Amino acid sequence: MPARGESSPVDIRAAIERFLSSPGLSDATRRAYRFDIEEFVDWLKARRARLEDVDIRTLADYTSALGAARPGRTPRRLAPVTVARKLAAVRAFLRFTLGSARVPDASFAPKRGRRLPDVPTPADVQSALEGMDGDGALSFRNRALVELVYSAGLRAQEAVDLDLADVDFEQEIVHVHGKGDKERVVPLGEEAAYRVSLYLREARPALANGAENALFLSARGRRLDTSTLRRILPHPHRLRHAFATHLLEGGADLRTIQELLGHSSLSTTQIYSHVDGRRLRRAYDRAHPRS
Repeated sequence: MPARGESSPVDIRAAIERFLSSPGLSDATRRAYRFDIEEFVDWLKARRARLEDVDIRTLADYTSALGAARPGRTPRRLAPVTVARKLAAVRAFLRFTLGSARVPDASFAPKRGRRLPDVPTPADVQSALEGMDGDGALSFRNRALVELVYSAGLRAQEAVDLDLADVDFEQEIVHVHGKGDKERVVPLGEEAAYRVSLYLREARPALANGAENALFLSARGRRLDTSTLRRILPHPHRLRHAFATHLLEGGADLRTIQELLGHSSLSTTQIYSHVDGRRLRRAYDRAHPRS
C-alpha cells in the first residue's frame, strides 16, 4: 500500500486497454499504437521505471534509445519519421493516462529531411497512361481517373470523393473537396476533360446501379474507394508530386502551386523549391553573360 501522500501505481496494461478502446481510433491506428506503446512500456520496465514517474528527461532518454543503432548482423537506425511516429503514439497514451499537464510539449524527435519522392517524368506519365487504354468500361474509367488525378493534382481520397456535379466542362474546372472540409477549384486539363467525358458517355452508364452521384464508380456501381484506386495506380501520390513538379518546371510559382494543391501553408509546398532552383539555374545559364 502506498505511503501517505504517494499516488497508487498505475496498472499499465489496464491503462493501455482503456486508451486503445477510444472510439476515435481506427483499427489500423490501434494496432500501430499498441505496438509502439508496448515497446515503450518494455523499455520502462527494463529501466525499472514507473509510468507515473515519466518526465521530460525520460522522454529525451527514450528518444535517444530509439535513435540508437539497432543490433544485428547489419546495425541499422530507425528513420526520423519512424522515431517521430513512435513518440507521437507514446505522447498520446501519456496524455490520456497521466493528463496533458504531465506531458511536456518539447519536441525530441530528430528533424526529418524533407526530400521530394521520386517523381515520374512527363514521358513516364504518358507511357503509364497509354498502358491503361482498353475497350471495356473499366478501362475507360481507369484512364479517366488517372488522367484527372494527374491533371488536377488530386489526393487519392479527393479523387474518389468527386461527384458528377464537381466537374464543370463549360468552365473547365474541377471542384475539389480537400482535407478538413476545405474546398478548392482547379483547372480541368484538355486531355483530362476528353477522357472524363468519354468515360461518362461510353462507360459510366454501364457501371451505374441506381441513383449514385459519384463520378467514378466501381464494377458494382458503387462509389469507388481508395483501395481500388491504389490497385489501379499503386502510388497515386506520385502523380500529385508530378503535377506540382511539372508545373514548377514549366514556370508556375510556388504560391500558385500551393493553391492548386490545397496546402494551407506555403512551407508544405516548399518541398518543391529545389526544383524551382534547378529551373532558375537553367534560365540563368542560358541568359547571363557571365554564367
